[in-house]
Amino acid sequence: MQSVESVEALRQQIKQWRSEQLSIAFVPTMGNLHQGHLSLVNRAQELADKVVVSVFVNPLQFDDKSDLSAYPRTLITDLEQLESVACDLVFTPTADVIYPNGMEEQSIITVPGMDDKLCGQARPGHFDGVATVVAKLFNMVQADVAVFGEKDYQQLLLIKKMVSDLNIPINIIGGTTHREESGLAMSSRNQYLTKQQRGDAAGLYQSLLVVKEQLEQGEEDFSALEQVAFENLQALGFVPDYVDIRRADNLEQAKIGDKSLRILAAARLGNARLIDNIACNLA
Repeated sequence: MQSVESVEALRQQIKQWRSEQLSIAFVPTMGNLHQGHLSLVNRAQELADKVVVSVFVNPLQFDDKSDLSAYPRTLITDLEQLESVACDLVFTPTADVIYPNGMEEQSIITVPGMDDKLCGQARPGHFDGVATVVAKLFNMVQADVAVFGEKDYQQLLLIKKMVSDLNIPINIIGGTTHREESGLAMSSRNQYLTKQQRGDAAGLYQSLLVVKEQLEQGEEDFSALEQVAFENLQALGFVPDYVDIRRADNLEQAKIGDKSLRILAAARLGNARLIDNIACNLA
């Protein structure tokens, strides 16, 4: 497994693979890898001849400086894990490599329709930072396909829309959310939870399952379902940002008659902000 820090070294290897007519898949990460990330690498290996993983904690997408400074950085362990799943190349740039002129001088990409709802409302500027760094990484890696986890469902749709709007020649694939035995979605932020909170955190997923079951039973008062789930999370000790039933294709508010839905939630528990979502197909 190769590990490179510069764009020049990255492109040199990409050029070599292209000369050999090899296809390339890309998995962007912020490190602190867990089994969910490794499953995305495994999925990428099914889709292409070579797999590139980036490890970069992107300061442009953090609206809270203390959150940025506290974000876990575990590069040595990350590299060991990636080598264990036979990743081909790891790109580990610094902020100076990604933003050579500084973030203040960086052109920013805004994806309309995604930055004004759900996590976009709760974290102003976050999705501009995500879209900008992902577009830069796409241009650096120039892969055929990229894999993103469905746990960050709003991010997944944002990237798909950006790629379509900007005619970026890359195929975006969603990877299944990996969960702990309790049902808690795997996340780098789970390590902020105490042992007690980690057990309680499974209530987020269970709340989504309850909403899904009620929808499948024919309940059509979406706002009432959302409110009950919100209050149930509060009773479990969460501080919810939202519980929403949305259209799966564009995250617009769901209406009676919509069949392909996504139930999404974000809530704080202790020092961790947790997000989760599940699909609900009423067809």
